[in-house]
Amino acid sequence: MKSRSKRAHGDGGIDSRGENVHRLRYRVGGKRFTKTFHGTLPEARKELRTLISTGDAGKHVAPDKMTVGQWIDEWIAVGAPGRKKKRVSERTLERYSDLLRVHVKPVLGGRRLQALRATEIDKLYADMSTAKKIAPRTQHHVHTVFSAALSTATRKKMLVVNPMDAVEQVPAVTHYEPEDHPDIDPDDIGEGLTDVELAALISGFRSSTIFPIVALAAATGARRNELLALRWTDLDVAEGTLRIERAWERTKKHGLRLKPPKTKRGLRTIDIDEATVSLLLKEREVHQRLCAGLPDGVGVDLSLIKLPSNALMFPNPAGPSEAPAFTAPRLPGSVTQAFARRAEALGFGNIRFHDLRGIHSTALLDDGVPVHTVAQRIGDDPATLLRSYTKRRRSKRADAKLSAAIAGFASGFLKP
Repeated sequence: MKSRSKRAHGDGGIDSRGENVHRLRYRVGGKRFTKTFHGTLPEARKELRTLISTGDAGKHVAPDKMTVGQWIDEWIAVGAPGRKKKRVSERTLERYSDLLRVHVKPVLGGRRLQALRATEIDKLYADMSTAKKIAPRTQHHVHTVFSAALSTATRKKMLVVNPMDAVEQVPAVTHYEPEDHPDIDPDDIGEGLTDVELAALISGFRSSTIFPIVALAAATGARRNELLALRWTDLDVAEGTLRIERAWERTKKHGLRLKPPKTKRGLRTIDIDEATVSLLLKEREVHQRLCAGLPDGVGVDLSLIKLPSNALMFPNPAGPSEAPAFTAPRLPGSVTQAFARRAEALGFGNIRFHDLRGIHSTALLDDGVPVHTVAQRIGDDPATLLRSYTKRRRSKRADAKLSAAIAGFASGFLKP
């Protein structure tokens, strides 16, 4: 026989529905609510007091049968808003969706959102860590994205308490996946290189078709997708500057398309040195000769040969029997793969294309260029740049400068 614990009207009530199963009845703002609670009677009474007190404090969360999987779908559908209350890019959204679909929904998708416990998330992470096929950085990304989804649910008062706050098995991360999570993670940390090592690496690409791309990446610290979106109209030879105002983005929904940089910082004009300008001018001459059908060595005033106004600096190479297409985009993945193959052959298998960005910024910081200046040049947040820099391998040049600076500072107050 069902038992009932009677209370004053404002205190709600508890109905026993079986062994350690109770129905909690209470009112908030004159509206009736019920909630099924699993636990002992003293625990049910404590839960009821919590529900009533949150109602009195204006923090009440109405009981809801929505599952974790349903909330994930809803969160993704509205653009995965985070603390900044804005949609992420289409590519980032697809990555978030894939991470949650593959790693979270099969395990916790059917669990009622409001019944989700920290111990269940801990077990999910523990099982992921024992799965050898799931890289540590992927595990960390799953945690970051799932945490963002639950934080949004908490802000929208769908959860009284975010269970993620009590999770103890947070996956560790060794380094970040480049360009996959611009709204959450800082740029990939990567490895540092000495001046000699960098020169050897870049020189090793001279016979490669991606040499100009690699050299420009090392000289500017620009992102791969920004470099591949550059047009010849972005180059100002007289001023020695390069405008970066767009990037390629590849998504399942839209394929490869141009978009503005991911933040306002990405829109920038940067200085380039004479050697870099000369490199780009030689590359443009190659395009002009191809456009006019002129073989190498034939003298002609190349200024008379006009490329299309939207001609790319690094278009997709034409095949043996194909006419040059100066506006056809080069696939970003092909550049990354070509770089990896050549770098491995050169003995730099631990260096990825994206690491050139970190190498560039590290070299400038080691030379004493202010953090905010370097961040402005590479289109990054100064705090993010500084966090990444502290985790990179410092050069002997930087350590020597530090030692000299400390010695000079200390000599001022340690004079006998």
